[in-house]
Amino acid sequence: MPAKLPKILIVDASILFSFFKTNSDRRRVIEKLSNFGCALISPKYVFEELSNNKERIKKFGRIDNLAFSFIFSLLDMKVESFSEETYKVFLPEANKISPHGKDNPKDSPYFALALALNCPIWSDEKAFKQQSKVKVYSTLELIKELGLK
Repeated sequence: MPAKLPKILIVDASILFSFFKTNSDRRRVIEKLSNFGCALISPKYVFEELSNNKERIKKFGRIDNLAFSFIFSLLDMKVESFSEETYKVFLPEANKISPHGKDNPKDSPYFALALALNCPIWSDEKAFKQQSKVKVYSTLELIKELGLK
């Protein structure tokens, strides 16, 4: 694994949504990070969100039910999910540093998990970088680090 890459990386929902599109850069990065032994993790609710948006994801990825199920199981093997128990004590602090704070409570678990495990987040949400407590990688930064472009 390239020296600058983290050993553990929290992946946000939009990145995981892109995994369902076979030719996406984000999917290539997930594959490469997995091959390098980088542990990809996410709050457990993200997988529920993926399931709840199955029809939208199928349309976006141009896939059918069978492909969705297969890709979902692949993703489940590549990304470890963590329950709120793991990070709930950090939620108050996460609400303070999360760029959307109370306006979008779905962002806070990423920051809380990052604080709990002392690791960075992978997100293309520009607002995530508007704080200095948690390192945030964009897809482009990871592509460069991995030498994919």
